[in-house]
Amino acid sequence: MSAKIVMNNRDINRSLGRLSLEILERNHGIDNLAIIGIHTGGVFLAERIHAMITASEQAELPQASLDITLYRDDWSLISQNPIVRQTNIDFNVEGKSVVLVDDVIFTGRTIRAAMDAIMDYGRPHSIQLAVLIDRGGRELPIQPDYVGMTMRAESSQRVDVLLAEKSDRDEVLILDK
Repeated sequence: MSAKIVMNNRDINRSLGRLSLEILERNHGIDNLAIIGIHTGGVFLAERIHAMITASEQAELPQASLDITLYRDDWSLISQNPIVRQTNIDFNVEGKSVVLVDDVIFTGRTIRAAMDAIMDYGRPHSIQLAVLIDRGGRELPIQPDYVGMTMRAESSQRVDVLLAEKSDRDEVLILDK
């Protein structure tokens, strides 16, 4: 399996800094804003974006993690025993501008499941989407509001986001199967 590095640590940090600023600009600051990372890769990116925004604004804003495993329309196809992670939303989403964060958007099915899960916690004012990588190939009409990098990957390729919180480095790879 061959791998090509498309983003390194500096590229990832630069993109997250830009995404953080774009989120602030679009929402006119942090009033009524909340950041929610989708397990697993989106949680680490959400934590980084949250840290950048709170440092910039010198104020706290709500942050959470969301597990969408049981909301997926294909969970029974993935595994007989799906791994369910913890959802940690300890604030009221009602009326908030929620920014969902994920590492890669592909078909849009993860984001559809995440929106369904969020609605079980209340009705936000808006749901926005921030992704590090948009690899194209949508099956649902879902588009990110904030994108670190747009690329076209073949269906035979896999995009892996390696983050220091879980791996030994920050890199985005395209792998040929």
